[in-house]
Amino acid sequence: MSKAGIPKGTRDFGPVEMGRRNYIFDQIKEVFRLHGFSQIETPAMERTDVLLGKYGEEGDRLIFKIMPRGRKLNQLKTELEKDQTAEVAANKTAEEALRYDLTVPFARFVVQHQNDISFPFKRYQIQPVWRADKPQKGRYREFYQCDVDCIGSDSLLNEIELINIMQEVYERLNLPDVTIKLNNRKILAGIAEAIGEKDNMMEITIALDKLDKMPVEKVNEELKNRGISEEAIEKLQPIMNLSGSNEQKMDTIADVLADSEIGQKGVEEMTFMLGQADAMGYKNIDFEVTLARGLNYYTGAIFEVTHPDFPSSITGGGRYDDLTGVFGAKEKLSGVGISFGADRIYDLMLQKELFPESVENVTDILFVNFGDNEAAQVLKWMKQLREAGIKTELYPDTAKMKKQMKFANDKNVRFVGMVGEDELNKQEITLKNMKTGEQESLTVEAICEKLGK
Repeated sequence: MSKAGIPKGTRDFGPVEMGRRNYIFDQIKEVFRLHGFSQIETPAMERTDVLLGKYGEEGDRLIFKIMPRGRKLNQLKTELEKDQTAEVAANKTAEEALRYDLTVPFARFVVQHQNDISFPFKRYQIQPVWRADKPQKGRYREFYQCDVDCIGSDSLLNEIELINIMQEVYERLNLPDVTIKLNNRKILAGIAEAIGEKDNMMEITIALDKLDKMPVEKVNEELKNRGISEEAIEKLQPIMNLSGSNEQKMDTIADVLADSEIGQKGVEEMTFMLGQADAMGYKNIDFEVTLARGLNYYTGAIFEVTHPDFPSSITGGGRYDDLTGVFGAKEKLSGVGISFGADRIYDLMLQKELFPESVENVTDILFVNFGDNEAAQVLKWMKQLREAGIKTELYPDTAKMKKQMKFANDKNVRFVGMVGEDELNKQEITLKNMKTGEQESLTVEAICEKLGK
């Protein structure tokens, strides 16, 4: 048995898997670019003080801290003896950590480069993130996020653009049956105010965010454990069980929040967003009053995308009014963004067999190696084929035909090209379709026309 292995919650991607994943990235990138977003990248590591305190208590616990070295390692040992908890010691001594998401590093980037940026700034970023989570289906410790954000604008038209982006991406990926769930943190703040728990809005939010993972009774129990009064929990029940059309739910919430200024502001923003989505003919938009998304920095609209055949959300995001302020921005910079979970989308598409066969074809034409003379001509022709955008390669050894054909099959090659003595004399290539078995003799120019871009 091999001793080689990888950490739990991570996975390898071979050539076929990479072809599929790059297909997802390519579709998402193209939509981002069509909407005028520019790409940036940030380091895998951030300073610990940049990350801690931005994700809430639960999020902070999932940040991978980087073990200190030398003198700092001795300090860690001392802190462990003093505090008796590795978590407290690590927070005190670890100076760097792996990024938990792409939004907080983006806020740090904006502040650090604010003199070189034109606002509003529209960026996209596709990079891996790490979370010290318990691995399970759809939940990994290392995974890719595909983020798109606009910062430096309060306009709700940015939220509408993000709805358009989500619609376009999932149409391209042949996943039109997703549901885009919307809520607003101002509505949640208004609800906390309406039930007499204004100061416990974050505790209520964290509990409500678990409604899609546990029954109402368990959420009520968690609310109680978080210090929410029995009377407030009782007032919360009709809201937790709200149903009907978006318009009916909004009418009910508007009545509940009639005396809450911040709640009414949230209702106004949500009404605008739902009206715009309806005007564009979108039928898969759902106002979900219990949608909370547990990240501390959200202040306005919240987004989440789900699919009936997948247990976890596949896209999420929201509005953050002053995340850059904690890093010393010269002025308040409101932003809004969403993140596509590429690994979850990958698992869903694989489950539903939605990947085009072409993305698994690393090579369009594999040429059989019949010897040095034939190979010399093939090398010249391959240059022409590649210039036409046709992916080609030559088997490196003059092995038996059976072995070379097996290699072509194993690699899922579309065509095999054969150039022997007869083909050299005719200046043609015998092209075999590996799916149908059909063969035809063509000039290199004809193949370029047949298979080229």
